[in-house]
Amino acid sequence: MEDLFRVGIISSTHGIHGEVKVFPTTEPITRFQQIKEVFLDTGAEKILLKIEGVKFFKQFAILKFKGYNSINDIQKYKGKELWVSRENAVPLEENEYYIADLIGLTVSSDQGEVLGELTDVLQTGANDVYIVKMENGKEVLFPAIAECVQSVDLEKGAMVVHVMEGLLDE
Repeated sequence: MEDLFRVGIISSTHGIHGEVKVFPTTEPITRFQQIKEVFLDTGAEKILLKIEGVKFFKQFAILKFKGYNSINDIQKYKGKELWVSRENAVPLEENEYYIADLIGLTVSSDQGEVLGELTDVLQTGANDVYIVKMENGKEVLFPAIAECVQSVDLEKGAMVVHVMEGLLDE
């Protein structure tokens, strides 16, 4: 299981006092209000940053980090990713999972047939969609709804799905 989760990418500076505009890769964007610290991935190292302030502008979070008080201190981090540790990640509700934990699960049908591996998750407006690479190389999309996803066992690395009619048709 992953220990760090990406929550955003610094898209630009914001003003001259060390704030940054962050494109969120987590939702809802208001989760940034609960995050107290992030790891900044510089490419060479991960730097722990304490969040001092959070504002929102359009689809962006505006973050202020403790000790970074000038545009000159922070502009070199444009395009860099922000990560949180599993311990500091926002808690999930029942039957919710971190996408990073789902990637790589072996997906089987409720009839016991191994279908393939979960390779990605599409986040749509209505519900997530799991992309499963079948053993024959073909990709199949499974909606992340109760009628389709029967069980998820992260410890065993397995997911059981009900193959709805027409889903595997050529």
